[in-house]
Amino acid sequence: MMQTDIKSTHLNASGVVFGDRTRVRGYQIKPSGTAGQIDFYDNPAAASGNILLSVDTTTNTAVISTLIPSEGILFERGVYANLPAGHAITVFYG
Repeated sequence: MMQTDIKSTHLNASGVVFGDRTRVRGYQIKPSGTAGQIDFYDNPAAASGNILLSVDTTTNTAVISTLIPSEGILFERGVYANLPAGHAITVFYG
């Protein structure tokens, strides 16, 4: 098992989670009450390039918490999260 320190980033709008190679280990989403989709890009600067993870949200406003199994998802270049309006997210990575 790979041992690493876990960090987190909270976003209230689309933005950079981490600007270098890392593994996304989990997330907590606070939906706005409007259905949408959150895309995680392997790109440290913008919502373009390869999407490595997509999460659908519903009109429910309950917090969605997910741990990603094993060692998480490897983002070679960095992580950018594209959020629907009004959504918030905390991403755990390391």
